Amino acid sequence: MADKHGSGTAALPRPGDMHRKRTRIAYLSLLPVLLILLLVKAYPILATIYRSFTNWDGLYKNDFVGFANYREFFGSGLFMTLFKNNLVLLLSVPLQVIIGLIVAVLLYEQVPGWRAFRAIYYIPQIISLVILGYLFRSMFSLDGPVNKVLEAIGLGASAREWMGDGSTALPIMVGCITWYSIGWQTIVILGGMSSIDPSVFEAAKLDGASFFQRTFKIVLPMITSVITYCVVMAVVWTFTSLFSLIYSMTGGGPGYETMTLDYMIYEKSFVTGSQLGMACAISVVLFIIVMIITAAEMKLSDLAEKKWG
Repeated sequence: MADKHGSGTAALPRPGDMHRKRTRIAYLSLLPVLLILLLVKAYPILATIYRSFTNWDGLYKNDFVGFANYREFFGSGLFMTLFKNNLVLLLSVPLQVIIGLIVAVLLYEQVPGWRAFRAIYYIPQIISLVILGYLFRSMFSLDGPVNKVLEAIGLGASAREWMGDGSTALPIMVGCITWYSIGWQTIVILGGMSSIDPSVFEAAKLDGASFFQRTFKIVLPMITSVITYCVVMAVVWTFTSLFSLIYSMTGGGPGYETMTLDYMIYEKSFVTGSQLGMACAISVVLFIIVMIITAAEMKLSDLAEKKWG
């Protein structure tokens, strides 16, 4: 009804208009973050993909060469050598996840001595990988403590330069990575176990379930998403973050016997004549491999969740 001034009642905004307004405000609020992500993440990835098709040397050369870098990398047989080494080092992933799960359950159930162990298990994680690499290199050197112990117990004939042979260096590196990563795996799994009702463990103990039954038949199915996260992060880390460890332990040698894809990116960039175009091509290959493996792991995780409910 009109008032004495002749004006009508103000129309209320329609729900659709309010929704569009909120949407515009939300996108405008996210715009600074999206621009930063595009600058920091998307641009380097796109630039790397483009450079992988050139003979870029970081300074003067930047000619388009098509798939020449990829043909050279795959045609030389180097890819299979490096990828095989990466696969061997991936053996550390199930080891660190399983041991981390067992340690997490032990701490959760507060077994005797758990307080002291709680302060110890994470120590390897806070040691620099460079220091860790030199430590293992010293331990397994020709005059290192491992060979000294072998000589002391009458097995001097087995003494060798352990890091000078790929057949022994790679298993040592697997052990080193596993030991280093157990602390991280344990703390993540412990966080996931906090969502489990303690009464579940009490009921399992009353029913006579053993420790391993409680671990693998009760805990594991209830934290499938956490285990998936642990596995995915460990795989990505193993493919992309071992440079400092390899550099300090073996330098990728002898030959290419302990060299991985991420270490070869460094080699092509700074050691073998600034082949940055080739390094970009290897980076793209590594990126695709990690994405494929991650997608496969996520698919398997979904299947496991459906199976265990």
